[in-house]
Amino acid sequence: MSMNSAQTSSVEDQIPAHGEDERKVNVIRYSGLLLIACAIGLVANWVGTGTNPLVALPGMAILYLVSVAGLILARYMPFYLPGVAWTSLLAIVVTLPFVPGSAWTLEKVNALNFLALATPALAYGGLALTKGEFDIAKKSGWKIVIVAICVMFGTYIGSVVIADLSLRIAGQ
Repeated sequence: MSMNSAQTSSVEDQIPAHGEDERKVNVIRYSGLLLIACAIGLVANWVGTGTNPLVALPGMAILYLVSVAGLILARYMPFYLPGVAWTSLLAIVVTLPFVPGSAWTLEKVNALNFLALATPALAYGGLALTKGEFDIAKKSGWKIVIVAICVMFGTYIGSVVIADLSLRIAGQ
């Protein structure tokens, strides 16, 4: 057995076979990753808005607990809904006006700037590359790097031109 086939079999063992329950989220692993994301979010909130991390901590703890509860529901509910759907539903429920404690929850979460929290997540999402994308890049060779740079440069320049025109029109 070659080294490459040994690596492939170990990766294949980690991927659920078709028909297995693919929604079984590893709640403990994702809870740890969420803690890291919360710490980064607190720093981003502090840098972006100047809000003291100790002031923002209760709001971040609420977001963390709702997220973990959403993951738990995604894992153990008898019907399938993605974890993000469960988390969104729980967040809506805990902020409904007739739910006890919703005013306190909203007060604590309002200390967070959601743009500061979303920016690192969106940046990571934009940079996340899959194995398939690496395979395409290998097959395409160095020419795809030039095309990618031209596309990114063109998109940036196009955005600058549109923003400049919009600001000039708004300023008149």
